[in-house]
Amino acid sequence: MKKKTLSKVKKKQPKISTLKRKVWVVFSEYIRTRDCLKTTGLPDYGKCITCQKIVPKSLLQAGHFIPGRHNANLFSERGVNAQCYNCNINLKGNTLQYRRQLIGYYGKGADEELELEARVTKKFTIQDLEELREIYRKKILLLTT
Repeated sequence: MKKKTLSKVKKKQPKISTLKRKVWVVFSEYIRTRDCLKTTGLPDYGKCITCQKIVPKSLLQAGHFIPGRHNANLFSERGVNAQCYNCNINLKGNTLQYRRQLIGYYGKGADEELELEARVTKKFTIQDLEELREIYRKKILLLTT
């Protein structure tokens, strides 16, 4: 029997779903930190985009304007904002108020652009996801330094 040499052992590729989860953790941290700093000036407290309630960052969620976490808008910086649990989960996104706030933040038509974006099919590659993870790690560092 031949022994496998290190050069012949292939490194197992991570699954796309595993990488998406890893990117989501970093992306969510970035969104919540960004919105805390934007809305209160503090890194540990932020306003819910929909109800405007000030909530500790640890209790905020990164809520999608377009429900379902479609690939095309899964990591959309405009389409994902800090939301409290009540608005994101109990009120299923509180979409009417979310739409109003998006228009206020980004201008008329921003909501419609996000709706069009959600119709696009996006297939992430391993390289795409690894790059996104690194991008959001760097963005968090920029916000916190």
